[in-house]
Amino acid sequence: MSTRTFRITVRGAFDGLSEAQRAELLADAARHDVLHAAYTPEGHLSYDIAARPAFVFRFSDTGEEEEDILEATERAEEAATAWLTERGYGFKNLRSSAEDLSQAPLGKRQRRAARTSGA
Repeated sequence: MSTRTFRITVRGAFDGLSEAQRAELLADAARHDVLHAAYTPEGHLSYDIAARPAFVFRFSDTGEEEEDILEATERAEEAATAWLTERGYGFKNLRSSAEDLSQAPLGKRQRRAARTSGA
């Protein structure tokens, strides 16, 4: 059986932040810039609190079966919630989406490589 790789995106919005929390997020904003976004096992947070209260966590996970994506999504949501709660950040509208990369369509280069290696 092969290992499947999942990408899970958890989105939400900060809610009810104090001025101190906002200042803390602003001070740490460079580390959480969307230009540095990556899907990682521990999760990567990106936001632009100066523009809007939205945030995105990006997680990578693996599984053996197609159904494992549901558990991976649940773990990602729990990890995002734990990170926010541990820091006392209020949040709302938490939602997630997940993608099984084994089911993702091949890009142009990948299709060309597949044709070349199969010839």
